[in-house]
Amino acid sequence: MERIAVYPGSFDPITNGHVDIVRRGLQVFDRVVIAIAKNIDKTSSLFTPQERVDMIGEVFRGEPRIKVDCFSGLLVEYVTKAGARVIIRGLRAVADFEYEFQMTMMNRHLKPSIETIFMMTSETHFYTSSRLVREVASLGGRVDGLVPDPVVERLVERLAPR
Repeated sequence: MERIAVYPGSFDPITNGHVDIVRRGLQVFDRVVIAIAKNIDKTSSLFTPQERVDMIGEVFRGEPRIKVDCFSGLLVEYVTKAGARVIIRGLRAVADFEYEFQMTMMNRHLKPSIETIFMMTSETHFYTSSRLVREVASLGGRVDGLVPDPVVERLVERLAPR
């Protein structure tokens, strides 16, 4: 039986910390589905869900064990639909754990057959977040090394002064 895990998030944009979690997830699972949550508040998103799908697809081009998709609604319902039984969640710091623990317990309440595993990001990327990357890039700061190269290009393009 194929072991499939779903790695959900907003990925607005995907960072090298996210990439690290996906690559390490592939060491444990046969396939990883990167599931982009469609944000309810579209005004705070920098990239559309489809733009994020395209960027992530470009980052993982040539890796057939990765699928990129969007979802809305309950994560546990999406996980079931995707044929998975595991949710991967990345943790950067202790502060992340409290929120993630609450979400895990709610998901377990909704669908006890789905497990959540936590993976710590590597020490190289533990301080990196999509929000921080967007903020630095919007102020003209360099984000090379924090996000994959195709994402750097799209950030510069999107945030360049007009």
